[in-house]
Amino acid sequence: MRKVLDVFLTFLRLGCTSFGGPVAHLAYFQREFVQRRHWVDDATFGECVALTQLLPGPSSSQTGMLLGWLCAGPPGAVAAWIGFTLPSAVLMTVFALALPRVDVHAGWLHGLLLAAAAVVASAIVSLRRSLVPDLAHAALTIAVLALILAAPFAFVTPLAIGGSALVGLTLPSTYVASEPRLDLRIPQRGGVTVLLLLVVTFVALRIWASHGTHLAILANTLFRIGSLVFGGGHVVLPLLQTQAVLAGIVDSRAILAGYAAAQAIPGPLFTLAAYVGARAWNSSLGVSGALVAVVAIFAPSFFLLAGVAPFYRRLSASGQFRAALAGANAGVVGLLCAAFVNPIFTTAVRTPLDGIVALVAFAAVQYANVPPWVIVILAALFGYIVER
Repeated sequence: MRKVLDVFLTFLRLGCTSFGGPVAHLAYFQREFVQRRHWVDDATFGECVALTQLLPGPSSSQTGMLLGWLCAGPPGAVAAWIGFTLPSAVLMTVFALALPRVDVHAGWLHGLLLAAAAVVASAIVSLRRSLVPDLAHAALTIAVLALILAAPFAFVTPLAIGGSALVGLTLPSTYVASEPRLDLRIPQRGGVTVLLLLVVTFVALRIWASHGTHLAILANTLFRIGSLVFGGGHVVLPLLQTQAVLAGIVDSRAILAGYAAAQAIPGPLFTLAAYVGARAWNSSLGVSGALVAVVAIFAPSFFLLAGVAPFYRRLSASGQFRAALAGANAGVVGLLCAAFVNPIFTTAVRTPLDGIVALVAFAAVQYANVPPWVIVILAALFGYIVER
């Protein structure tokens, strides 16, 4: 029980300080659980990221669920999700009910983007050392970087990671990833059962929604979106704009206002669902709508991770699979590099002074071991002072 509490409190702190979007969250996780706490090693962390990139849903939150599960079993996965999601879900609900507008150009927010750039850069340097050990895999990393920058579409990310795995099979065998360590201790029958439960839940929510109650329609719509979104939190916006508006839950302007607010707070962007639930049908559902929406949009992630993980473990005995995993890990580093270039660096670094601040913050995180939350506070203060 102590371990579960430790997982919860750690992720709660990360949920309060992890600004910058999904890729920045992965950088915070790598810093906290690999470098600082040593709960997992770089290889295991790379496996978690690679697996979540191939599944629909919020990749950073799913990685957090896997890390919590590895540390403290299924209760740890739930604790990690609650801790990381709770702060932003509460803030998004408050925004929906009381503060519908937020200044997305505020100086303190710009400072947070600089902090995110520094943390992501630090994570890339650390992961490159362990996941890109030779020239062949470095070339694969660069290829993924170039592909994602050239074609920044949601469907390209899983294709790039899957393609990296295939290319990994053809690379020289001087380096092959060690035997995968990602083991959730779920039997294959259990995995099949969980995937069947996902299908049953999907159908049951659809039938419930056909009765026309607002909560049912909200739960069905958000569950469906959580089952279909590839590419992380930024990709959820267009689906919400189409699916939620089509269902009559909110209008398009309300969703855009919520998305603007989500840029100003830490934690997963999928908690935009809390805003949608709280604003649904002119805020008629209130807090209960926010709660239903958040649970519904994240629930498919638990089903998918628990259902797919047992088959992942079975494949781990194959040397070819480990070679493919090495390629996928190199692709993950390319993915992080692409996200660092655009949108993180291009959004955060606007002036030479911004570049200097980001470089100093990177050095503080990478070489002076300054905790990321300290960098977040100082960077926000810098942005506020410069704006004034």
